[in-house]
Amino acid sequence: MKKTDDPIIIKEDFNCTKEILWEALTDLTYMKQWYFSQIQNFNAIVGFKTQFVVTVEDRTYTHIWEIIEVIPLQKITYTWQFQEHPGISTSAFEIIENKNGVSLLLTIEVLEDFPDTVPEFRRKSCIAGWEYFINGNLKNYMASR
Repeated sequence: MKKTDDPIIIKEDFNCTKEILWEALTDLTYMKQWYFSQIQNFNAIVGFKTQFVVTVEDRTYTHIWEIIEVIPLQKITYTWQFQEHPGISTSAFEIIENKNGVSLLLTIEVLEDFPDTVPEFRRKSCIAGWEYFINGNLKNYMASR
C-alpha cells in the first residue's frame, strides 16, 4: 500500500447501541474475541501505545499501535506500523447512529509506503483482511452478544 492509494473504506451496520459497539472496539476483553487474541493491553486514551506479535506462515509481524484520536462513543484512530517493515497507516473507527442501530465506518489511510514485496501489504490483501475482521469476525461477534 502506498500514500498515493485511495483510503480503504469498510462500512458495516450493526443492530446495537453505540455503547455496545464502542465497547467491542475499545475493551481488551472484547477485542481479543474478534480482533487479535495476541493483544496484551489496550487503552482508548490519546498517546497510549501497544505492540503485539502476529505470525503468518514463516513471517513475523510486530504490530505497533499508537492512539492518536479518541472521541468517546464516536471515533477512535490509531497509527499502525510494524517493527520488521517500513510503512505507517492510520485506522479510524467511526460509529454513526442510524434508525436501525449503528454503522461502523472504518477508514485506513497510508502515511508512509509499505513494501510491495510483502503479500500482506498489497491493497487487495489489506481490503480482504479488513473485510474479514469487520464484515466477518466483528459482525459475528456482535450478533452473538
